[in-house]
Parts: sequence; structure tokens; C-alpha cells
Amino acid sequence: MTPIIEARGLSKQYRGGKQAVAGVDFKVGPGRIVGLIGRNGAGKTTVIKSLLGLTPHQGSLSVLGLNPDTQRGELMRSVSFIADVAVLPKWLRVKNALEYVQGVHPAFNRERAEQFLSTTDVKLTHKVRELSKGMVTQLHLALVLAIKARLLVLDEPTLGLDLLVRRRFYDTLLNDYMDEERTILVTTHQVEEIEHLLTDVLFIEQGKIILDTSVEDIGSRFVQLVAKPEQAAAARAFKPFHERSLLGRTVLFFDNPPRQHLEGLGEIGTPTVSDLFVAMIEGGAA
Repeated sequence: MTPIIEARGLSKQYRGGKQAVAGVDFKVGPGRIVGLIGRNGAGKTTVIKSLLGLTPHQGSLSVLGLNPDTQRGELMRSVSFIADVAVLPKWLRVKNALEYVQGVHPAFNRERAEQFLSTTDVKLTHKVRELSKGMVTQLHLALVLAIKARLLVLDEPTLGLDLLVRRRFYDTLLNDYMDEERTILVTTHQVEEIEHLLTDVLFIEQGKIILDTSVEDIGSRFVQLVAKPEQAAAARAFKPFHERSLLGRTVLFFDNPPRQHLEGLGEIGTPTVSDLFVAMIEGGAA
């Protein structure tokens, strides 16, 4: 199966010598919802800019079978991008935004965009300055849903929005956008809110991919053990990669441990994506 995104040795070094991305390799297949997860400054935005042809880079990069650097115009016919909601000009009217996208994007269906907006409080005559952050997000979503894009890239799309608006945003994406041929790549700080949507995760730290796996494989590979107080020392013999204390209890994280030997030492479970990310960062997996 041909990947939607394929990176080989992707690197980016800024002036002054800062290595934002350090020779990463990864693939993203069709119909997947991939979380690119990392701390501020870890390299997430640089990876996304490279995918969209917005910054020069080293290494090999293919998106939808195209080179983002030399074929960006053709690529963006099949890609939609949503970043922080503050990017729309404040003076722009909603109807003008629709007219602009209709003029530059051949796959844009204005009727569908207007139909979606009719279910919201966003009016065609509104200016962006008159919209709340949640309403601007709805406008972004209307534009995206009206484009038959094969790849949707979301860079902190719900930053600064309340919980209800964030949940509606992702529910609408799943119900109205996603199918087996479309792919979503998303970065967010609210990992715990979207991890149930993800099919795959890419953990990035200091410009390097430290974990590239499916969410399904997390359950078969990683173990979180809440050890009994008298069994904590015995559990440590199986070399956890991270340990922390929680309400007086010892929580240990293992990568491919002998599960049968952990039974009886405490409560065994699968770590959440957010807990696994923290454990790998604090455990020095980078």
C-alpha cells in the first residue's frame, strides 16, 4: 500500500545551528489518524511546514506521491491545513473567505460550506473580528469539509477553545470528513482529548522520533504496573524504563516485559497515550 506520507532522513537546521529535526524516518498510510506528539520546540511544527512545502529541508520527503518543495501547487489541491484559529484576517467577511477559497481551490464545494455554516451561528455577512474563537473554528471546519482533500493537517487546531467546542470539532471531523481513503495528521497539547480518535502516534523529542507505532500495538507492547508496596522492589528487577509515585503508590512502565512474571506484583494495565508520552520523556527514551 502506497503511503500518504513518507519521510527518509528528514532534517532541518536553522541559522545559529539549532537542529529542529534530526534525520527522522516515518510513514503514514491512508485512512489513518496520526497524532504527532511532542513538547514545545520538539520539532512538530517544523515537520508540518516541511510536509506542506513551507520550509526547505534536507532528506527525502513524499506527500501523496509528490515532492512538497517542487510540486507544492499540485499537492495543495489534495491537502487541507488548519492551524491556530488566529490566522484569518480580522477584516475578512465570511462570504469573502468562501469566495477566495472557491477561486483558488478547484475541489472546493461552496454549497457544502454554506450548508454546514447554516447549522452554526456564523453568518455570511459576519467579519472575522465579530466571531468568537469557537465560531472561527467552525468557519475553518466549513472550509475543510467543503474540500475533498485526501490529507488533512491540523496544527493545534483547537488551541484556546473551551472543552465543548473542542469536542464538537473532533466529532464533526470524524462524522463528516473521515473515511478509509482520507488521512489526518494532528498535533495538539490536549493529547488526552484525542487519543481515543488516533490510530497511530509519532512521539517527537529534540527533533527525533522516539516512538512510531499504532495505538493498537501500544496495548501489546507497553505495560503500566501499579505495584503493591511490598512488591515494588521485585518489579524493578524487570527493568522498567520509568517510575513515578502516585498517591503513595509506585507506578512502573515497561517495554515488552515478561507479563507472566509481573502478575501478582500489582495491578497491570495499558498506559494511556499521554501517560506513555510523559513516561518516555521523563524516562530518557530520547
